[in-house]
Amino acid sequence: MIKIGRYLAMLLIQALFTVITASGQAPPESLTREEFVRLSAEMSEPGGYFDTDNLISNESSYLHVLGRMREMGISGGAFIGVGPDQSFSYIAGIRPKIGFLIDIRRDNLLQHLLYKSLFEMSRQRIEFLCLLFGRPLPAKLEGWDQRPITELADYIGKTPGQRSLLEQSSTLIESRLAAYKSGLTPADILTIRRIHAEFFTNGIELRFTSHNRAPRYYYPTYRDLILAKDLTGAEGSFLAREESFQYLKSLQERNLLIPVVGDLAGGKALKSIGIYLSKHGLTVSALYTSNVEFYLMREDQFDQFGRNVSSLPRTARSVLIRSFFNGSWGRVHPMTVPGHYSTQLLQSLDTFAADFAAGLYQGYADVVGRGLLKLK
Repeated sequence: MIKIGRYLAMLLIQALFTVITASGQAPPESLTREEFVRLSAEMSEPGGYFDTDNLISNESSYLHVLGRMREMGISGGAFIGVGPDQSFSYIAGIRPKIGFLIDIRRDNLLQHLLYKSLFEMSRQRIEFLCLLFGRPLPAKLEGWDQRPITELADYIGKTPGQRSLLEQSSTLIESRLAAYKSGLTPADILTIRRIHAEFFTNGIELRFTSHNRAPRYYYPTYRDLILAKDLTGAEGSFLAREESFQYLKSLQERNLLIPVVGDLAGGKALKSIGIYLSKHGLTVSALYTSNVEFYLMREDQFDQFGRNVSSLPRTARSVLIRSFFNGSWGRVHPMTVPGHYSTQLLQSLDTFAADFAAGLYQGYADVVGRGLLKLK
């Protein structure tokens, strides 16, 4: 009876969203600065703690889902994702109309404001990378927009940083953010400067780090991440092709990538995003959760997460992208690609919602083992 009740509740929620979507407003072509700031603030929840700086991803497998997603025709709609810039590569592949970058850490929101400024200040990929790492531009910019990502990575890796360039770009970034009147505190500005300085100091060999834990040799560097390929052998980073970068730049300039502080199992952020999407006739093309579900299951918060996800407006093509780390299940995942410690998993949101409604997620093994789509 409980399973049937939960299933009926999910059907009612989905029916409600269908009605709202059918009578909603058109998706925005752009947002004003004021609308961008207001949406970010209104959707956000109080920040939480996570024991990592999370400046870059530790998922070397993060692009492995892209080939299957292309095959499924997943595009448009809205993207929702956690973490730093790995979401940019999913967005580059999906080309959504709007994106929400949600994370429990306020530092993640601040890092995305840094990225937003860098996108707006950069004419092309190499300029973005030079601003991010505090490196001088090549003597001649002509032709760099056509160069392969390997050459961009080599240039950044071989070119010494200049602290004067870092300071100059930091000043410009702070001026841009002040124009948004986003209510950033002096502590927020210091955090943005600290994050930017980490990229300058460590360069393109920057790795994911955790507090009070030794660094892992198998975590990818920034270079590894931007040179990564999907399982078809195609380069998939948002920096791999100029057109991908320019798509992200356009979204940033139109204020359509909105950072939100939020707990995926919280009572406000994810729900607010779902309501906004339904109001504007949008459905979720992809929801990227990294390995957040591991922690939610451990902390007995998975049921609220399941309710939040099930209430999102979706279609039969909507997918959930999650990450699995070998060791968190007690063994290597059967879908792990040799040479990778992380494993990317793909699931239909409809399948997730149906299995959740049926009460089939009793442990983390169910989350990473049930109803998964084959990637190749």
